[in-house]
Amino acid sequence: MRQRRYPSDTSDLEWFLIEPLLPVPACQTPRGGRPEAHPRREIVDALRYLVDTGCKWSALPQDYPPFKTVFGFFSRWSAAGVFNLIRDQLRRRIRRTMGTSRTRWRR
Repeated sequence: MRQRRYPSDTSDLEWFLIEPLLPVPACQTPRGGRPEAHPRREIVDALRYLVDTGCKWSALPQDYPPFKTVFGFFSRWSAAGVFNLIRDQLRRRIRRTMGTSRTRWRR
């Protein structure tokens, strides 16, 4: 596990909220697959770093997993709608906390 050093790295609370929303690793499905070589939190941290800094994929710092690995997860998770699910779930949680109903925000 790499050392947390960037402002974009997920906090423990953020990871607690995000981790259950990620798809089950292929190696844990009935169809099977290889075990993942890098912790998912490092993948999420790398994606957040890319979004936060706007750097090129190939300019990802070396203390993150290889950029091709990060891009592979990004592609698969995007196609599966994972980022939309995370956004929707976190929005619901925030609105519930604020006591705001969903219909209030519709136009």
